[in-house]
Amino acid sequence: MRQSMSKERIMSSAQPEPGQLNWRKARRSMNHGDCVEVAAAAEKIAVRDSKKPDGSWITCSPRSWRMFVEEIKAG
Repeated sequence: MRQSMSKERIMSSAQPEPGQLNWRKARRSMNHGDCVEVAAAAEKIAVRDSKKPDGSWITCSPRSWRMFVEEIKAG
């Protein structure tokens, strides 16, 4: 049985280590600017709004990110 996302701590407000991150958009992203970008950051996944690249971002564990993506794909 798959663990519910609500039972796990999904996101953290802790920022990744300083330095340049390799941000990327989803391959299926349209050019509307309405998407998020992700980057690997010190054993975390950083997520930000593509319209505000200089704004803040959040981080989550790789496991939590995979669970999030699986939930989206499952509908």
